[in-house]
Amino acid sequence: MENHIERITIDPEICHGKPTIRGLRYPVENLLELLAAGMSHDELLQDFPDLEQEDILACLAYAAKLVHLKSIHKITT
Repeated sequence: MENHIERITIDPEICHGKPTIRGLRYPVENLLELLAAGMSHDELLQDFPDLEQEDILACLAYAAKLVHLKSIHKITT
């Protein structure tokens, strides 16, 4: 799992410094939102040909790491 997380990059010059996949302009948050909305891995890979299966796993691994924070607050919508 750790190797997947290395695919997540943060560069102030790309997407305002938001975490992205391999320096591409695919913010992790957008991909996670698509997965949460029910999009399958295969659908993501078809819609975004630059992505690889490992990139999707990297997004999920990144999200899993984030929930290990010591303080989590309720998200309002």
